[in-house]
Amino acid sequence: MSAEDFLNGQILLIDKPLHWTSFQAVNKMKWALKSKLGLKKIKIGHAGTLDPLATGLLLVCTGKFTKRITELQGQAKEYTGTFYIGATTPSYDLETEIDETFATSHIDEGLIHETVKQFLGEIDQKPPIFSAIKKDGIRLYEHARAGETVEIATRKTTIHEFEITRIALPEIDFRVVCSKGTYIRSLAFDFGKAMDSGSHLTALRRTKIGDYDVKGAMDVTLFEQSLVPQL
Repeated sequence: MSAEDFLNGQILLIDKPLHWTSFQAVNKMKWALKSKLGLKKIKIGHAGTLDPLATGLLLVCTGKFTKRITELQGQAKEYTGTFYIGATTPSYDLETEIDETFATSHIDEGLIHETVKQFLGEIDQKPPIFSAIKKDGIRLYEHARAGETVEIATRKTTIHEFEITRIALPEIDFRVVCSKGTYIRSLAFDFGKAMDSGSHLTALRRTKIGDYDVKGAMDVTLFEQSLVPQL
């Protein structure tokens, strides 16, 4: 594709690597477009943040298509991943160390599948304290790292599909289709609590956004290599 193609607008499917922030992925792509195609200026942005500990589909819009970011962000998203049952962490994932352990001897396949039913449809969900949501103008994770206690309001979210794909306690693999604004880390925490135990997220991959599938996505480095320098 030419520089003009990217300026006119593209939706690029990127498979974000583990430990990268969404901002880092977009920034690397912007640098590649400017340096290889000789663009002095180009608009570029992503339609939905992925945590550094998550991998998978990142929709990156360029040029005139950056106007479509809000529309794309509103589409349903599909995730796969793993819950670790019997322990919690303050961040609800592996960003922080285990802070509490719980009994799991009462948990069997029947209880797990029954618990799934509690989370289908519209639910009230409290975002993790380790998140980028702002409270009194300060991001929640800044309050958390300062050791401050903050009251976090619940928000409505919708779980369209929730499937357990593997049970090998203490691990449970899942597939979830959910609305915009759903925190899978919070789902992990709440799922453990609903079974009178604890849980945290140990792996997460975004596989779909609307009709866009990670199977058609490209690695950031391969994207950079695919650009043909223009003289």
